[in-house]
Amino acid sequence: MSEPLVLFERDDSIVTLTLNRPDKRNALNLALWSELAAHLDSIEAAGDNIGVVILRATGPVFCAGNDLKERGAKLPSRYYQAKIVTRLAELAQPVIVAVQGGCFTGGLELILAGDIIVASESASFADTHGKFALVPAWGMSQRLPRRVGQWKAREMSFTGLPVSGAEAAQIGLANHCVPDAELDAKVRALADAIASQSRHSVFAYKRLYAEQADLPLAAGLAHEVFASAGLGPDFAERVSGQFGT
Repeated sequence: MSEPLVLFERDDSIVTLTLNRPDKRNALNLALWSELAAHLDSIEAAGDNIGVVILRATGPVFCAGNDLKERGAKLPSRYYQAKIVTRLAELAQPVIVAVQGGCFTGGLELILAGDIIVASESASFADTHGKFALVPAWGMSQRLPRRVGQWKAREMSFTGLPVSGAEAAQIGLANHCVPDAELDAKVRALADAIASQSRHSVFAYKRLYAEQADLPLAAGLAHEVFASAGLGPDFAERVSGQFGT
């Protein structure tokens, strides 16, 4: 039996999804997309029993992008991959992405669905659509400028030139850049911190950030008040644990 192309591991309330096609530099083929979609089904069904999701990859390269050998293959639907990327972005749980080595084009579009990106010093990010006479269809033109700003996004997409892990942290593409040997530990520390918070608060925050992303300040402030999820069911327990009865 062949190895899964996306490994699923659950440790209490933390789920880790691992791209597992290292011999193909974790290129995104249809079989891998199918496995990823199935794991998203499981995460969505688990609800707040899962507090945070980690996305990582095996091997020295995070993801070389779309598997171009399948270019022209019949898709289950026209927007198949784009919908899966959007599902990842819209998970109730925060998504942390750990990136080592190359992360190119389709791989970059995939990680832009994450809430927190941690790069290792070996990481390299590039939008190479132009190299292959392609245009984005999985969200690059929308999510990249929202992460790094309009003008840096244009530079990356027009030139195809790579951005190092260190520069990624400087421009906001990554939240952190750490030595390769510290990547897993940094990601786990962030995941543990998130998992220790109230699901009620964290999930509500993620919804608010998404809903207010393009609102003017006044409208965003009003939305925060009127769309508030209010006190969580664990409020009394957490206050009692912090301050005593």
